[in-house]
Amino acid sequence: MTTYQTTGLTGPAPTPTVSIKPLVLSAPQRGEDLHVRVTAPITGAGLPVVLFAHGFGSNLDGYAPLVDHWASSGFVVVQATHLDSKRLNIAAGDPRRTQMWRHRVQDMQRILDELATMEAAVPGLAGRVDHRRVVAAGHSFGGQTAGILVGLRVRDPHSGIAEDLSDSRVMASIQLATAGKGDDELTPFAHENLPWLRDQDFSHITAPGLVVAGDKDDLPLSTRGPAWTTDPYTLSRGSKSLLSVHGAEHFLGGISGYQAAETTDEDPDRVALVQQVTLAYLRHVTGIDHNDWNNAQMVLTDGHPLGHLESK
Repeated sequence: MTTYQTTGLTGPAPTPTVSIKPLVLSAPQRGEDLHVRVTAPITGAGLPVVLFAHGFGSNLDGYAPLVDHWASSGFVVVQATHLDSKRLNIAAGDPRRTQMWRHRVQDMQRILDELATMEAAVPGLAGRVDHRRVVAAGHSFGGQTAGILVGLRVRDPHSGIAEDLSDSRVMASIQLATAGKGDDELTPFAHENLPWLRDQDFSHITAPGLVVAGDKDDLPLSTRGPAWTTDPYTLSRGSKSLLSVHGAEHFLGGISGYQAAETTDEDPDRVALVQQVTLAYLRHVTGIDHNDWNNAQMVLTDGHPLGHLESK
């Protein structure tokens, strides 16, 4: 067990990992093959899975500070490059653009369908993955993806229907700096360019979940300010927890990558906090160990300089 001095939290000692990319899944209806990265510890059995969805424009190589941390502590982390990635450069007039939110969910479900195939493709991983313990996680746009997999309803911009696209294979979620409800709280820019945010219904989410929000995350998408990103916690049902990161903007101190250029609030202590709390939650919600999560709840009370953790 390791104690992290800057946060006062604890966690397991890290182990070596292996990362394989790209694993290519055929996806004719998507218009592009699905490229996937798998990162896993080289030892251990019965390993739970984290399906991680990147933020808008990113790719399967992003978010190493989180992916490395989770994998080195006993999780198989699977990342895809979604259609909104800058690597794919989908044209502005492409009809898939307004359905990117749906394609993301289908990407994740395709990964779940092919999980055994990908497991066998990673040297030394076959037979070591617990397919019954899957947590969906994501940052920003990816947080919506994770939310949909556990019951978030998004009204389709074309059909006007809010379908249930949840997947029973996903047991819980982690949503990082994720959009809140739409309606009249969206800015004109968001209403025009991100139609999948116009109407989000969190009331059907009953699976356990952790929401992480920066209290300085003043996105140009909502008129409500940073509190907007706490909606996935306040408006959903079931067992939920909220980590509020003090002073954090949209990238929560730099979770999108080591020395990532888009990070506007670079802070290693904030990144360490997000790493440690999310890992403690993953270990807790998958039943591995509850001590680190219980410790986090005791430590991150009012007055902690880095953040506050609450649950309902």
